[in-house]
Amino acid sequence: MTEIDTRSQGEGESPPGEQSKPTVRPAVFYGSALLILAVSLWAIALPDRAAEVLGSVVGWVSHYFGWYYFLTGTLIVIFVLVLALSKFGKVKLGPDHATPDFSVFAWAAMLFAAGIGIDLMFFSVAEPVTQYLLPPTGEGETTEAARQAIVWTLFHYGLTGWAMYTLMGMTLAYFSFRHQLPLTIRSALYPIFGKRVEGRLGDAVDIAAVLGTVFGVAVSLGIGVVQLNFGLHFMFDMPQNVAMQVALIALAVSIATISAVAGIDKGIRRLSELNVILAIGLMLYMLFAEGAVETLNKLVLNVGDYISRFVFLTMDTMAYDQPTEWLNAWTLFFWAWWIAWAPFVGLFLAKISRGRTIRQFVGAAMVIPFLFTLLFLAVFGNAALSRVMGGDTEFGDLTVNFPEQGFYTLLDDYPGVMFVAGLATFVGMLFYVTSADSAAIVLGNFTSDIKEPTQDPNRWMRIFWSVLLGLITMAMLLVDGVTALQNATIIMGLPFSFVLYLVAYGLWKALRVESMRVEAKRASLQGSLSERSRGDVRGVARTWRQRISRAMSYPTKAQVRRYIQATAVPAFQQVSQELQESGVETYLRQTELEASGLPYLELQVDMGEEQHFEYALQPESAKMPAFAMGVVSETEEYWRLEVHLAEGNQGYDVMGYTTTQLISDILDHYEHHLEFLRISRETPGFNPLPQDTTFGEPDLPEEGKH
Repeated sequence: MTEIDTRSQGEGESPPGEQSKPTVRPAVFYGSALLILAVSLWAIALPDRAAEVLGSVVGWVSHYFGWYYFLTGTLIVIFVLVLALSKFGKVKLGPDHATPDFSVFAWAAMLFAAGIGIDLMFFSVAEPVTQYLLPPTGEGETTEAARQAIVWTLFHYGLTGWAMYTLMGMTLAYFSFRHQLPLTIRSALYPIFGKRVEGRLGDAVDIAAVLGTVFGVAVSLGIGVVQLNFGLHFMFDMPQNVAMQVALIALAVSIATISAVAGIDKGIRRLSELNVILAIGLMLYMLFAEGAVETLNKLVLNVGDYISRFVFLTMDTMAYDQPTEWLNAWTLFFWAWWIAWAPFVGLFLAKISRGRTIRQFVGAAMVIPFLFTLLFLAVFGNAALSRVMGGDTEFGDLTVNFPEQGFYTLLDDYPGVMFVAGLATFVGMLFYVTSADSAAIVLGNFTSDIKEPTQDPNRWMRIFWSVLLGLITMAMLLVDGVTALQNATIIMGLPFSFVLYLVAYGLWKALRVESMRVEAKRASLQGSLSERSRGDVRGVARTWRQRISRAMSYPTKAQVRRYIQATAVPAFQQVSQELQESGVETYLRQTELEASGLPYLELQVDMGEEQHFEYALQPESAKMPAFAMGVVSETEEYWRLEVHLAEGNQGYDVMGYTTTQLISDILDHYEHHLEFLRISRETPGFNPLPQDTTFGEPDLPEEGKH
């Protein structure tokens, strides 16, 4: 008889609560760090030359790839919407039994705070005023120019950018939480390139993600530092110079490092929730101070304009009379910026979205943050336009020429300005910190080898990236301020945009293969499910009295333990022994679960380089139904013995099956797995995903995740 590995939870290689420590990916970490340090030192040592080179490269990118940025943004929006509305929308970002780790509010707060930084405050005033006075087409300072100004602002902060975040986030979450692959960009390319992603190809993709993330985040941090510097000058008459900005960077990096070291749950989640609450308070103040009725009228008009003009704007390259400088400064910059931020925000969104379906993720990631952004931009943007349209030309000129001053100068026109300006500065600092600490964790993920997707990088790694982000921000400010940061982003966003196409294709291929698995399983389960419902499995029928007895059975822990030892273990042993005699290697393990104290029984069947077969029985507690209380048991819970496969909990209970019936159930799923592998092999261009676990190593269950 096949023997069972009876190691307890504390004896495996990676028992719960004792995860293997992250290690450095040398090629990615040292390669990206050296490139970033080299660029930073070059910019500091030769600022004029660096500004000239960056400007000329941006001109080349704009001339040859401007159309490409527009097309890419449009295709990504279409792709994520089609995916969410298709049958793939029901697929979970994690095992089938996984539940979300965060409440809706905490999740929404982190979605927003990570995806948008202090630049929202910067552009909420600066862009509407600039587009009103200096529109890309048509005459400025007209009613139509005012409507277009808000639409352009909403467009640049709208659905296109969030679609890029959404694509990257759901892809990383899918491969990491559903297939247990590392939380890095290379994992998304496995269905296309197979094991080659473990080599130089994967290193190059992750380095591109690191570079895009660093320069993309540095733009927000640079904008934030310049604006916070003016805010302190506005309130306390502090100096407005590079030295002060360097001091602010040092302070913000210190706070961000503390938050990053604390981790997502303790640091970033709490900061994000506080940040959103205070930002809503700031927005409500402006709404009522400006006049709620008038602002809401404009808001409804703005939303209508945005919806009606979105399709036109998303493909409007202005080819016949192209305003090149305007495109470089606005649409091309924003699209490159969103692309550069996509790996950073996408990875962070993936880490907080385990247990959501693709449809839920797409809906929330594209709608929740955008709704808040729309409200914030419309409230502050319309307030700024009202001031300029009312005849304050000095405010308009100041905002166009010194955009970092526009937000605080606008506040100066309202009551309680010092309190509100102080609140705005605090909110801006929180935006800065939540962007920087999230980026430090994400960059640590990209440059580390982490087996468990929910695990954070080593503390020293998070500290290193926090400091390096501050350094690159400082270097770019020394070169040419915000303009240099924008130019660097346009350049760094281009190579990673090609990766986005590969990511989308890899996700589509993987979902198609999973769909094949479901279809094959559904077809072969037609008979076995109906038999299971009748209690008739492979010809072993139950009487109607036996079926009633099982239906009214609410087992205790002791009954589950006895059933596993008396019925389940012999069934697993017989299947394992028969397969071994047929030349197939198997692994059988029984583990006592720490939380419940009940056994977890697992069978693995080796499939060589293809996905191993896994069948496990895991005890799950359930609430006793009201009609059974006092009739069957006085306790508030009973226990089910549920079937788990590689893709998660199958949602049915096998307590009460005979040994023969349980063997039949195992073999049903084994045959479905063989059929899935056959279909997969016949799929053109298919590259099998790597193993969820190494054969023979514990694939321990996740207690408390059901």
